[in-house]
Parts: sequence; structure tokens; C-alpha cells
Amino acid sequence: MKKEGRRRPHRLRDSVEDSLRAGTIPDTAQSRSSTYRLAFTDRDFLLREELRPVRLQLELLKPQMALDEAGITSTVVMFGSARIPAPEQARVARNPGLAALSHHYAEAQKLAEALTRRSLQTGGTTDVVCTGGGPGIMEAGNRGAAAAGGHSIGLNIVLPHEQVPNPYVTPELCFNFHYFAMRKMHFLMRAKAICIFPGGFGTLDEMFESLTLIQSGRMEKVPFLLFGRAFWEGLINWQALVDAGTIAPGDLDLFRYVEDADEAFAIIESFRNGSSAAGESAPG
Repeated sequence: MKKEGRRRPHRLRDSVEDSLRAGTIPDTAQSRSSTYRLAFTDRDFLLREELRPVRLQLELLKPQMALDEAGITSTVVMFGSARIPAPEQARVARNPGLAALSHHYAEAQKLAEALTRRSLQTGGTTDVVCTGGGPGIMEAGNRGAAAAGGHSIGLNIVLPHEQVPNPYVTPELCFNFHYFAMRKMHFLMRAKAICIFPGGFGTLDEMFESLTLIQSGRMEKVPFLLFGRAFWEGLINWQALVDAGTIAPGDLDLFRYVEDADEAFAIIESFRNGSSAAGESAPG
């Protein structure tokens, strides 16, 4: 997980040296002007509306480079509600419905621990647990990985609420996003399995975008597991979509229902052992 020392690729002064030098020049009317600041150190400039394409690129590159430097080649993504409490907190849940879902927290934690133990057997850089980095199911995933003695990824996002990363995310693999699109892209770029626990709008958004990419061939097929058949069948009438002709009957084979961590782990393990050398699973 350690980064190599910064290598200088050429003999010319680099951006770090010049940014330090720019801070030591004499204070004059000209040097105080915002137009005189180096563009890449000028926060006001970088936050201008016209610089959105640059900010999008930065949000693509920063996590990508950090994960590459950490040697992480594949992930198992865990989506689910930020509101589902741990079983020990179910008594003080916001409502009885959330309390009834608390067992999913325990299963997410158990699955993440099992996946991480298996990953550590081969160096800890494959099938690394990746969550949204927040509370609830996300916390359970990161917590399970930490309990196994491994690292895990948290892809957080700035929101009015729930944006603070949970304490179990590996600090050097904890990222913060402004753009939902870039965050969702990073969820899927290395994904070798996707686990969907009960959730709300955000979970549904992540689930349907992932399914769409697989259905349309923009992402390779991976184990796509929906935890809790009763929850999902009560929420979505998949057969109605088939009957209406808006999806094909075969699209129902893109996902499977599971009830617990053991079942999910067995499916992921079977897929992993039975598949050929994997290509890129990044969305196009």
C-alpha cells in the first residue's frame, strides 16, 4: 500500500517546485492580482463554471491513480441503505421497518469479512470490498473488511446529510466526490461482483444503472445479487416489465436473489472459479 517516492521524469522544473517558488515572490500589486496566480493553484479559477470539464477529469483521475498505486485490480461492490442500523442498534432505529432490516447489516458485514479473508490469501488486491463509505450497509461492508484485517474502499459524496465517511474505510482508499456520475463510474470500473441490499432512491439508482450497463453490453456480466427476495419482489414487479415487453425474459437472468452472506459468497466464488480470465468490466 506504500507509494513509491516521487520520481522526476525530466530535468525541467516541475509544478511542485514552481508552485513553491511562486509563493516567495515579492508582494506587489501585480503579484497580488488573481490573474497572476498559477492556474493549477488558483482555487477560484478551478471552481469557475467553465472549468467543469476539468473538475470532472480530476474526479476521474484522482481515485483512479490512487487505486492503481495501491495495486487494486478488482472489487466487490456493496450497495444499500445508509439508514439500516446494526443489529445492536435496532432498538433505537427510526422506525420498525428499518429495525426489521437490521439483519442485512449483519449479513453485509459477514460477507465483506469472508471476501476480504479470501482476498488476503492472494495479496489483498483482488475483490476488494467497495462501498459508498457512509453509514448503514456501507459501514457494514467496510467494518467486515476491517475485521478481517484487510483494507476496503469508500466512495463518499458531498451531501447535506450522511456525507461523513464511516470509521472503517481504509483512510488512503477513502475518496470524496462532487459528481454522482464520476462516483458511479468508479464503483463499476473494477467491479467483479455487485451486491444490492435493501435501500432507497440512491440504492435503486445504483442498481438500475448497473443493470442497464450489463443489459446493454457496456459492462461484462458479473454476479449481481439482490439481498432479500421479499423486499425486492414487494418493491419491483419484474414480471410486469417482461409482460409489457419493456424488458426481455432473459433480462431476469441478469440478477439473483440471495438471503444471506454464505449463499452470496458461494455464488461469487463459483463465478470466479468458473469464469475465464476476466476482461475489463468498466462501463464504456
